[in-house]
Amino acid sequence: MAAFKTFEEIEAWKKSRILCSKIHSLTITTDLARDYKLKDQINGSSGSIMDNIAEGFGRGGNKEFIQFLAISLGSVSESMSQLYRLLDRNYINKPLFTELYSLCNEIKKMILSLINYIKRSTLKGIKFNTNNTNPEP
Repeated sequence: MAAFKTFEEIEAWKKSRILCSKIHSLTITTDLARDYKLKDQINGSSGSIMDNIAEGFGRGGNKEFIQFLAISLGSVSESMSQLYRLLDRNYINKPLFTELYSLCNEIKKMILSLINYIKRSTLKGIKFNTNNTNPEP
């Protein structure tokens, strides 16, 4: 699976973890805390970015990994849309919106680059590895 041994090594996962943490901070330090539906939606979509990267990696096959990365892309776009709602409802100011929106764009580019890298790879994924290092008794 690419050149990673764990999902924690994937830069897009690391960046999405930062985004998720920043979003969570907003949900407990601003009036967003009382807008339960939006709070839950943006917490869910931002968390879904990192979770789908991890789950796709854990599936062990490049086709599945790409499928989950595509889901992560959808979650990034959803989070970007919800950032507009946070701005429009005055939960965040324009500079913070710009910072978070830019972080989303960065994550999006990283995921797209990862998808392209995996598509070009000749490896199919670790679950297709036929090199058995544990001989049978």
